[in-house]
Amino acid sequence: MAIVERTIEAPPEAVFAVLADGWSYSDWVVGTAHIRAVDESWPQRGAKIHHKAGPWPMSLQDHTVSLECEPNRSVVMAPHLWPLGEATVRVTLAPAGAGRTRVRLEEDFHAGPLRWLRTKVNDLALHYRNRESLRRLGDLAVRRAHPSHQTTVDGGPGETGAGDVGG
Repeated sequence: MAIVERTIEAPPEAVFAVLADGWSYSDWVVGTAHIRAVDESWPQRGAKIHHKAGPWPMSLQDHTVSLECEPNRSVVMAPHLWPLGEATVRVTLAPAGAGRTRVRLEEDFHAGPLRWLRTKVNDLALHYRNRESLRRLGDLAVRRAHPSHQTTVDGGPGETGAGDVGG
């Protein structure tokens, strides 16, 4: 299982607003190339984001299903990427004081061939991918919370430089 944590310089409501906007999924989820459709009820249980993942011309069309949603606290989803498999992703938000949010992202494959490839190398690859996904999520949340905030090349808002947890 890959586990990554990050403190984002935006309140939980701003972070959750990005998670609840299914059209922004490809903006923060590394590997998602294009959003084709989003169910109006996203991120409520059973709602789907229909997407393409992977580089063209090898991209795959599939979807992500919301399994659980607790507004401003957590979202659990199941990204499908057949024929490779399915994962369970849990994103948990916790207030971190002064308008900040501690975000924890856990991902593990639960079906398909990728489930059989559970190794430290795969967990490490997911760790780096998910660390980048949380960086992007943070950039989007900071922009929502502080529209006049400009991100810098050096990392900008939301960059803490510490707190990534490998698992």
